[in-house]
Amino acid sequence: MPPPIMRNRHLSARLGGAFLLLLTAGSASAQSSGAGPFTVAETGAHFRSLGDAVDAIGGRDGTILIAPGTYRQCAVQEAGAIVYRAAQPGTVTFDGDICEGKAALVLRGRAAVIEGLAFRNMRSQEDGNGAGIRLEKGDLTVNGSLFADSEEGILTHDDPAATIRIDHSTFRRLGRCDRGLSCAHSIYIGHYGRLIVTRSRFEAGSGGHYVKTRSARVDITDNSFDDSQGHLTNYMIDLSNGSSGLIAGNIMVQGRDKDNHSAFITVAPEGRDQDSSQLVVRNNRAAFVPGLVRQSTFLANWTDDAVTIADNDLASGVKLKDRR
Repeated sequence: MPPPIMRNRHLSARLGGAFLLLLTAGSASAQSSGAGPFTVAETGAHFRSLGDAVDAIGGRDGTILIAPGTYRQCAVQEAGAIVYRAAQPGTVTFDGDICEGKAALVLRGRAAVIEGLAFRNMRSQEDGNGAGIRLEKGDLTVNGSLFADSEEGILTHDDPAATIRIDHSTFRRLGRCDRGLSCAHSIYIGHYGRLIVTRSRFEAGSGGHYVKTRSARVDITDNSFDDSQGHLTNYMIDLSNGSSGLIAGNIMVQGRDKDNHSAFITVAPEGRDQDSSQLVVRNNRAAFVPGLVRQSTFLANWTDDAVTIADNDLASGVKLKDRR
C-alpha cells in the first residue's frame, strides 16, 4: 500500500488525464446538424435546444445524450429524473449562459445525473452566484465533470430528504468574495440529507471555501484540495452548522494567498443545527505549500461535540484542533 502522499499523486495524475479532454472541449464548436445535438435516448428524438429536450422528457425518467461541442445554452428542469450525458465523455462544454440568473442547469425535478460535462464562465449579475448547477430540490449525482472559471461550481437550496453524490470531478478557479455580496464557493450545499464527495479535485480557488455544506451527514473521502494557486480563499471544508459522517483520505495543501488561513476544517462556525459527535476525521494529510511557515488549525470546532480525530498527518505549524 503506497503512503498517503503517493496515493494523492496517483489520484492527481488520474484526474489530470481524465479531464484533458474537458479542458480542450471549449475550443470545439457545437454540433449543428439538422438532427440537433441533444438526443432523448428513450425515443431517439433530436433537439437543437437543451431546454426543448428537457421539456420533452417532462415528468418521466429520461436520458439526454449530448453531442460533442461548446454550447451557450442553459436549461431548467421542472420535473422528472433526467440523466445529462456527454455522448463522448469530456467533449461537451457549457460556456457562459445561465437561466433565471442562476446556472447553466437549474434543477428542481425528482433527480438529475450529470456525466462527463464541463461548465465554464458562469456569472450572475444579480447575486454573484453564477453556477454550473443550481440544485433546488431532488437527488443529484455528478460523475467525471469539470466546473471552472465561474463564481460557483454547484450551489443548492435545501432538501433534507435528498442526497448529493460527486465523484471523480474537478473544481477549478471558483468562488468569490467581492462587490459587497455574500461569498460564493467552489461548492455550496444547503440543508441536504447527505453529501458524498469522492475522488475529486479542488484547486486554485478564487475566494470563499472549497466545500461549504449544511448537510446533516457528509462523506468526503479520497479527494485532493490543492490551494497552492488559490487567491483569497478560506477553509478547505466548512461544515457550517455541524454534521455527522466521515472525512477521510483527503490531501489538503494550504497556499499563501488566504483571506483566512486559521483552519483547514471547521465545525459549526455559523451555529450548531446538527450534532457532530458522530463525525470522524481520520487518515487525512494537511500541509502548507513548500517554504511557507505559519500557524493554522486542522479542525476548528465551535461546539462541545466530541469529534473523533485520528491518524492524520499534519505538517509542522498545523495544530490538531481547537475550540472556538
